[in-house]
Amino acid sequence: MAYSAEISRTSPTAILFLLDQSASMQEPFGGAEQRGDAAPSKARVLADVVNRLLQNLILRCAKEDGVRDYFYVGVIGYGERVQPLIRPAEEYRVAGDLVPISHLAERPLRLEERLKKVPDGKGGFVEQRVKFPVWFDPHAKNGTPMCQALDLAASMVRTWIDLHPHSFPPIVINITDGEATDGDPLRYAQQLRSFATDDGETLLFNVHLSSSEEPAVELPSSVDELPRDEYAVLLFQMSSLLPFTMRAAAEQEGYRVTMDTRGFVFNADPVALVRFLEIGTRPSTLR
Repeated sequence: MAYSAEISRTSPTAILFLLDQSASMQEPFGGAEQRGDAAPSKARVLADVVNRLLQNLILRCAKEDGVRDYFYVGVIGYGERVQPLIRPAEEYRVAGDLVPISHLAERPLRLEERLKKVPDGKGGFVEQRVKFPVWFDPHAKNGTPMCQALDLAASMVRTWIDLHPHSFPPIVINITDGEATDGDPLRYAQQLRSFATDDGETLLFNVHLSSSEEPAVELPSSVDELPRDEYAVLLFQMSSLLPFTMRAAAEQEGYRVTMDTRGFVFNADPVALVRFLEIGTRPSTLR
Protein backbone atom coordinates (compact mmCIF):
# COMPACT_ATOMS: atom_id res chain seq x y z
CA MET A 1 0.00 0.00 0.00
CA ALA A 2 1.39 3.42 -0.97
CA TYR A 3 2.46 5.86 1.75
CA SER A 4 3.01 3.06 4.24
CA ALA A 5 6.81 3.04 4.60
CA GLU A 6 7.97 3.14 8.21
CA ILE A 7 10.08 6.11 9.21
CA SER A 8 13.34 5.33 10.99
CA ARG A 9 16.85 6.71 11.36
CA THR A 10 17.96 4.56 8.43
CA SER A 11 14.89 5.54 6.38
CA PRO A 12 13.93 9.11 7.32
CA THR A 13 11.53 11.38 5.47
CA ALA A 14 11.65 15.06 4.51
CA ILE A 15 9.31 17.88 5.51
CA LEU A 16 9.61 21.18 3.66
CA PHE A 17 7.68 24.37 4.42
CA LEU A 18 7.14 27.11 1.81
CA LEU A 19 6.25 30.38 3.53
CA ASP A 20 4.75 33.39 1.75
CA GLN A 21 6.75 36.46 2.83
CA SER A 22 5.16 38.99 0.48
CA ALA A 23 4.20 42.54 1.54
CA SER A 24 0.57 41.55 2.21
CA MET A 25 1.77 39.33 5.06
CA GLN A 26 2.14 42.56 7.08
CA GLU A 27 -1.66 42.69 7.32
CA PRO A 28 -3.42 41.57 10.55
CA PHE A 29 -4.27 37.89 10.72
CA GLY A 30 -8.05 37.55 10.45
CA GLY A 31 -9.46 35.86 13.54
CA ALA A 32 -6.17 36.13 15.46
CA GLU A 33 -6.43 36.78 19.17
CA GLN A 34 -6.04 40.47 19.93
CA ARG A 35 -3.13 41.40 22.17
CA GLY A 36 -3.03 44.98 23.36
CA ASP A 37 -4.66 47.21 20.74
CA ALA A 38 -3.67 45.37 17.56
CA ALA A 39 -3.82 41.87 16.11
CA PRO A 40 -0.46 40.31 15.15
CA SER A 41 0.46 40.27 11.47
CA LYS A 42 0.07 37.17 9.35
CA ALA A 43 3.87 37.06 9.04
CA ARG A 44 4.28 37.05 12.84
CA VAL A 45 1.63 34.39 13.45
CA LEU A 46 3.04 32.18 10.68
CA ALA A 47 6.61 32.44 12.00
CA ASP A 48 5.49 31.65 15.55
CA VAL A 49 3.35 28.68 14.46
CA VAL A 50 6.04 27.09 12.26
CA ASN A 51 8.82 27.69 14.82
CA ARG A 52 6.62 25.99 17.42
CA LEU A 53 5.88 23.12 15.04
CA LEU A 54 9.61 22.60 14.46
CA GLN A 55 10.03 22.37 18.24
CA ASN A 56 7.20 19.81 18.41
CA LEU A 57 8.84 17.73 15.65
CA ILE A 58 12.05 17.71 17.69
CA LEU A 59 10.13 16.52 20.77
CA ARG A 60 8.54 13.71 18.73
CA CYS A 61 12.02 12.54 17.75
CA ALA A 62 13.53 12.85 21.25
CA LYS A 63 14.47 9.50 22.83
CA GLU A 64 16.69 8.46 25.74
CA ASP A 65 19.72 8.38 23.45
CA GLY A 66 19.01 11.86 22.05
CA VAL A 67 17.11 13.33 19.12
CA ARG A 68 16.83 10.72 16.38
CA ASP A 69 16.94 11.84 12.76
CA TYR A 70 13.52 10.61 11.65
CA PHE A 71 13.00 13.86 9.75
CA TYR A 72 15.06 16.19 7.61
CA VAL A 73 13.41 19.60 7.43
CA GLY A 74 13.61 22.75 5.36
CA VAL A 75 11.93 26.17 5.31
CA ILE A 76 11.81 28.28 2.14
CA GLY A 77 10.66 31.89 2.32
CA TYR A 78 9.38 33.64 -0.81
CA GLY A 79 8.80 37.36 -1.10
CA GLU A 80 11.63 39.81 -1.53
CA ARG A 81 13.80 36.74 -2.20
CA VAL A 82 13.29 33.01 -2.63
CA GLN A 83 15.68 31.30 -0.25
CA PRO A 84 16.07 28.67 2.47
CA LEU A 85 15.49 30.25 5.89
CA ILE A 86 17.36 27.46 7.71
CA ARG A 87 20.71 26.39 6.32
CA PRO A 88 22.56 23.20 7.28
CA ALA A 89 26.19 22.99 8.27
CA GLU A 90 28.55 22.07 5.45
CA GLU A 91 28.62 18.39 6.40
CA TYR A 92 24.89 18.15 5.63
CA ARG A 93 24.96 19.78 2.19
CA VAL A 94 24.71 16.32 0.62
CA ALA A 95 21.11 16.17 1.90
CA GLY A 96 20.09 18.89 -0.54
CA ASP A 97 19.93 21.78 1.94
CA LEU A 98 17.52 19.88 4.18
CA VAL A 99 18.53 19.87 7.84
CA PRO A 100 18.51 16.73 10.04
CA ILE A 101 16.20 17.25 13.00
CA SER A 102 19.01 16.66 15.53
CA HIS A 103 21.04 19.44 13.90
CA LEU A 104 17.98 21.70 14.11
CA ALA A 105 17.59 20.91 17.82
CA GLU A 106 21.18 21.90 18.55
CA ARG A 107 21.27 25.14 16.56
CA PRO A 108 18.31 27.49 16.96
CA LEU A 109 18.93 31.07 15.88
CA ARG A 110 18.21 32.10 19.48
CA LEU A 111 16.12 31.27 22.55
CA GLU A 112 13.43 33.76 23.55
CA GLU A 113 11.65 33.97 26.89
CA ARG A 114 7.88 33.95 26.45
CA LEU A 115 4.80 33.62 28.61
CA LYS A 116 2.77 30.41 28.32
CA LYS A 117 -0.52 29.56 30.00
CA VAL A 118 -0.33 26.31 31.99
CA PRO A 119 -2.92 24.57 34.20
CA ASP A 120 -2.82 25.73 37.82
CA GLY A 121 -4.24 22.46 39.21
CA LYS A 122 -7.44 24.20 40.28
CA GLY A 123 -9.27 24.27 36.97
CA GLY A 124 -7.68 27.52 35.82
CA PHE A 125 -4.47 28.70 34.20
CA VAL A 126 -1.43 30.69 35.20
CA GLU A 127 1.23 32.30 33.07
CA GLN A 128 4.68 30.74 33.16
CA ARG A 129 7.90 31.92 31.52
CA VAL A 130 9.30 29.38 29.06
CA LYS A 131 12.20 29.22 26.62
CA PHE A 132 10.99 29.45 23.00
CA PRO A 133 13.48 28.41 20.27
CA VAL A 134 13.46 30.55 17.12
CA TRP A 135 14.97 29.33 13.84
CA PHE A 136 13.75 32.14 11.58
CA ASP A 137 12.07 35.54 11.90
CA PRO A 138 8.98 36.96 10.17
CA HIS A 139 9.51 38.95 6.99
CA ALA A 140 7.09 40.62 4.57
CA LYS A 141 8.15 42.53 1.45
CA ASN A 142 7.50 42.66 -2.31
CA GLY A 143 5.47 40.18 -4.37
CA THR A 144 4.57 36.48 -4.20
CA PRO A 145 7.02 34.44 -6.34
CA MET A 146 5.31 31.14 -5.58
CA CYS A 147 6.36 29.50 -8.86
CA GLN A 148 10.03 30.10 -8.02
CA ALA A 149 9.49 28.68 -4.53
CA LEU A 150 7.82 25.54 -5.90
CA ASP A 151 10.65 25.16 -8.43
CA LEU A 152 13.29 25.40 -5.67
CA ALA A 153 11.30 22.90 -3.59
CA ALA A 154 11.22 20.51 -6.56
CA SER A 155 15.01 20.70 -6.86
CA MET A 156 15.46 19.97 -3.15
CA VAL A 157 12.93 17.13 -3.23
CA ARG A 158 14.56 15.56 -6.29
CA THR A 159 17.94 15.55 -4.56
CA TRP A 160 16.39 14.05 -1.42
CA ILE A 161 14.65 11.26 -3.34
CA ASP A 162 17.85 10.36 -5.20
CA LEU A 163 19.45 9.77 -1.79
CA HIS A 164 16.41 8.06 -0.19
CA PRO A 165 14.54 6.23 -2.96
CA HIS A 166 12.73 3.81 -0.62
CA SER A 167 11.59 6.27 2.08
CA PHE A 168 8.19 7.73 2.90
CA PRO A 169 7.79 10.48 0.26
CA PRO A 170 8.68 14.09 1.09
CA ILE A 171 5.93 16.34 2.45
CA VAL A 172 5.80 19.94 1.19
CA ILE A 173 3.47 22.44 2.88
CA ASN A 174 2.88 25.75 1.09
CA ILE A 175 1.36 28.54 3.21
CA THR A 176 0.25 31.71 1.41
CA ASP A 177 -2.20 34.60 1.64
CA GLY A 178 -2.29 35.62 -2.02
CA GLU A 179 -1.98 34.71 -5.67
CA ALA A 180 1.37 34.01 -7.29
CA THR A 181 2.89 37.06 -9.02
CA ASP A 182 5.32 35.11 -11.23
CA GLY A 183 3.07 32.86 -13.32
CA ASP A 184 0.74 29.88 -13.00
CA PRO A 185 1.81 27.75 -10.01
CA LEU A 186 -0.28 24.72 -11.02
CA ARG A 187 2.31 23.50 -13.52
CA TYR A 188 5.08 23.83 -10.95
CA ALA A 189 2.95 22.05 -8.34
CA GLN A 190 2.29 19.16 -10.71
CA GLN A 191 6.00 18.85 -11.46
CA LEU A 192 6.84 18.84 -7.74
CA ARG A 193 4.25 16.17 -7.01
CA SER A 194 5.53 13.97 -9.85
CA PHE A 195 8.80 13.19 -8.05
CA ALA A 196 8.31 9.92 -6.19
CA THR A 197 9.98 7.33 -3.99
CA ASP A 198 9.06 3.65 -4.16
CA ASP A 199 6.36 4.46 -1.58
CA GLY A 200 4.53 7.18 -3.50
CA GLU A 201 4.64 10.66 -5.01
CA THR A 202 5.72 13.78 -3.12
CA LEU A 203 2.85 15.18 -1.06
CA LEU A 204 2.03 18.86 -1.58
CA PHE A 205 -0.41 20.52 0.82
CA ASN A 206 -1.60 24.12 0.64
CA VAL A 207 -2.90 26.55 3.25
CA HIS A 208 -4.54 29.88 2.42
CA LEU A 209 -4.23 32.33 5.30
CA SER A 210 -7.16 34.45 6.36
CA SER A 211 -7.48 38.21 6.02
CA SER A 212 -11.06 38.19 7.26
CA GLU A 213 -13.37 36.64 9.83
CA GLU A 214 -14.91 34.24 7.30
CA PRO A 215 -14.95 30.58 8.42
CA ALA A 216 -12.26 28.25 7.14
CA VAL A 217 -12.90 25.46 4.64
CA GLU A 218 -10.76 22.60 5.92
CA LEU A 219 -9.78 19.42 4.06
CA PRO A 220 -12.37 19.60 1.27
CA SER A 221 -13.09 16.63 -0.99
CA SER A 222 -14.57 18.62 -3.89
CA VAL A 223 -14.43 22.10 -5.39
CA ASP A 224 -18.16 22.27 -4.62
CA GLU A 225 -17.24 22.76 -0.95
CA LEU A 226 -15.23 25.88 -1.79
CA PRO A 227 -16.42 29.47 -2.25
CA ARG A 228 -16.68 30.87 -5.78
CA ASP A 229 -13.06 31.87 -5.83
CA GLU A 230 -10.68 31.00 -8.67
CA TYR A 231 -7.71 31.07 -6.33
CA ALA A 232 -9.34 28.61 -3.93
CA VAL A 233 -10.00 26.23 -6.82
CA LEU A 234 -6.39 26.60 -8.02
CA LEU A 235 -4.90 25.78 -4.60
CA PHE A 236 -7.29 22.82 -4.29
CA GLN A 237 -6.10 21.50 -7.65
CA MET A 238 -2.47 21.96 -6.59
CA SER A 239 -2.98 19.87 -3.43
CA SER A 240 -2.37 16.14 -2.98
CA LEU A 241 -4.95 13.67 -1.79
CA LEU A 242 -4.51 12.83 1.89
CA PRO A 243 -2.97 9.36 2.31
CA PHE A 244 -4.60 6.84 4.63
CA THR A 245 -2.53 7.59 7.74
CA MET A 246 -3.33 11.30 7.52
CA ARG A 247 -7.02 10.67 6.85
CA ALA A 248 -7.06 8.57 10.02
CA ALA A 249 -5.35 11.39 11.94
CA ALA A 250 -7.89 13.87 10.56
CA GLU A 251 -10.79 11.66 11.63
CA GLN A 252 -9.34 11.52 15.15
CA GLU A 253 -9.43 15.34 15.15
CA GLY A 254 -13.12 15.30 14.21
CA TYR A 255 -12.89 15.92 10.46
CA ARG A 256 -15.20 14.16 8.00
CA VAL A 257 -12.93 12.83 5.26
CA THR A 258 -13.28 10.69 2.15
CA MET A 259 -10.93 9.02 -0.32
CA ASP A 260 -11.06 12.31 -2.29
CA THR A 261 -10.06 14.60 0.60
CA ARG A 262 -7.17 16.88 -0.28
CA GLY A 263 -4.59 18.48 1.95
CA PHE A 264 -5.92 22.02 1.62
CA VAL A 265 -7.35 24.67 3.93
CA PHE A 266 -8.95 27.83 2.55
CA ASN A 267 -9.15 31.03 4.62
CA ALA A 268 -7.39 29.45 7.59
CA ASP A 269 -7.52 31.13 10.97
CA PRO A 270 -4.72 30.46 13.50
CA VAL A 271 -6.54 27.49 15.03
CA ALA A 272 -7.17 25.88 11.63
CA LEU A 273 -3.55 26.51 10.65
CA VAL A 274 -2.14 24.76 13.72
CA ARG A 275 -4.59 21.86 13.46
CA PHE A 276 -3.81 21.26 9.80
CA LEU A 277 -0.04 21.45 10.23
CA GLU A 278 -0.21 18.85 13.01
CA ILE A 279 -2.10 16.49 10.67
CA GLY A 280 0.06 17.24 7.62
CA THR A 281 3.29 16.44 9.48
CA ARG A 282 2.04 13.15 10.93
CA PRO A 283 3.01 10.87 8.05
CA SER A 284 3.56 7.37 9.46
CA THR A 285 4.90 5.28 12.33
CA LEU A 286 8.28 6.24 13.78
CA ARG A 287 10.60 3.32 14.54
